[in-house]
Amino acid sequence: MEVPGLAHNITSPLSPCEGMIKDLSLDAIQLCERDGSKSQDGSISEMEELPVPQNIKISNITCDSFKICWDMEPRSKERITHYFIDLNKKENKNSNKFKHKDVPTKLVAKAVPLPMTVRGHWFLSPRTEYTVAVQTASKQTDGDYAISEWSEIIEFCTADYSTVHLNQLLEKAEVIAGRMLRFSVFYRNQNKEYFDHAREAQENRMLPSVKDNSGSHGSPISGKLEGLFFSCNTEFNTGKPPQDSPYGRQRFEVQADILFNPDTNLYFGDFYCMYTAYHYVILVLAPKGSRGDDFCKQRLPALDLTNNRFLTCKKEEEGDGSLVFHHAQDVILEVIYTEPVDLALGTVAEISGHQLMSLSTVNAKKDPSCKTCNISVGR
Repeated sequence: MEVPGLAHNITSPLSPCEGMIKDLSLDAIQLCERDGSKSQDGSISEMEELPVPQNIKISNITCDSFKICWDMEPRSKERITHYFIDLNKKENKNSNKFKHKDVPTKLVAKAVPLPMTVRGHWFLSPRTEYTVAVQTASKQTDGDYAISEWSEIIEFCTADYSTVHLNQLLEKAEVIAGRMLRFSVFYRNQNKEYFDHAREAQENRMLPSVKDNSGSHGSPISGKLEGLFFSCNTEFNTGKPPQDSPYGRQRFEVQADILFNPDTNLYFGDFYCMYTAYHYVILVLAPKGSRGDDFCKQRLPALDLTNNRFLTCKKEEEGDGSLVFHHAQDVILEVIYTEPVDLALGTVAEISGHQLMSLSTVNAKKDPSCKTCNISVGR
């Protein structure tokens, strides 16, 4: 479905409405008042009784579209010329703050065969709860509308990004990834209490936890995938991990081949920024056949371990054939490992730098205006 306020601009190649589903006639879309009374210009009336849509069904839900259908009395179908659709975001404390609130969501469309597709990233966001109600209308010769009562209100929730959307993000991330730098360890910073708890209460293991809501609002891993965040970025001048961290002064380091090897699958998870020049890429490392691997296979683009723009693991061409590792220079990698990690596999030591809390990405919201890391679907 097109955005009413932008209908006059749909021929522009930059228009967000271009190329939408043909179910709706473009010249028919306009604003619709929610109540059953007249609009400000008096163009809506209740001259004749029209059937109220019954048994509304929502299907084929994506991150920025859905199909809607309903039942109507056959005797009145020929008089119906338009549908009035009232679409509203269901407000809650976790609502997407970046939805474009200035775009109207009371829509009018010419009557088309049902089901009808409603599509538009300017008024639909992923992972967001909405309410929808429908009226039938008949346009009169004088330009007024005869309308039905509003239907019952139906609730639904839009979906996560699909692999199609994630592949679009992947392609944008590849553009700015930069050259590859060699590294040898993964590291994870936390406070002293975290590691003490792992030793005393978790059998010396760091246990996976559910990923927070940082990054793209439509990311299929947020709030669902369990794992441990690791870093691998190195300083250009030393080739070693930086001595500053926003997450704590205690650092666990583990040799890269313990977490990343030919028995591991690698997936692209997200690409985002936080109103800064820095861009972040989330990758997932999952041992083959693990529960995390099964989760990612269904939702995330898989990457070739030896040939991708972010994180590689290859056998050294010369020497003993040991594994060598490289990471992208121009993005900050956040690597999620999906299984528990025993502290005995690495070392824990205090860093010499500072704990820079301002650089934390915990529950960080993505900048919806950044042209580098956004795609043309719900943010």
